[in-house]
Amino acid sequence: MSNGVEWALHGCVTLSQSKEPVPAARLAELHGTPPAYTAKHLQALSRAGIVRSTAGQVGGYTLTKPASEISVLDIVQAIDGTEPAYRCAEIRQRGPLGIPPEQCTRPCAIARTMAAAQQAWSHALASVSVADLAAGIDGDSGGTAMADVRGWLSNTRG
Repeated sequence: MSNGVEWALHGCVTLSQSKEPVPAARLAELHGTPPAYTAKHLQALSRAGIVRSTAGQVGGYTLTKPASEISVLDIVQAIDGTEPAYRCAEIRQRGPLGIPPEQCTRPCAIARTMAAAQQAWSHALASVSVADLAAGIDGDSGGTAMADVRGWLSNTRG
């Protein structure tokens, strides 16, 4: 998983706290990331339909739907794509003890295990929303983190 996923998750949590569009430069400042890096990931989130941009002096980025309707899996796939982490290369058919292709009528135990793990991972990420993340982050901070983010966004707009 790329480092961009972490930023995108934090970025979407931040956007969930704003009633107004947040400029990319402000998101980069808040998260201490280079503006070009932030813009690249915002473009990926935009292509996936998770965020939208608004032009103009008060422009910036907003979520396209409520945070409760955007899953962690949606964001991971927007940044890293939808390909599974494991791709079977049918190694069992190679080498001096290789099995003939016609005997490989179903995925091997390794491929089945990896597919099950991918499914469990995807299900776990799909079951957590951006709103859930915001609540968890807030809980970890004793209930102050999201208020701090909202205050920072509204008081230092620029």
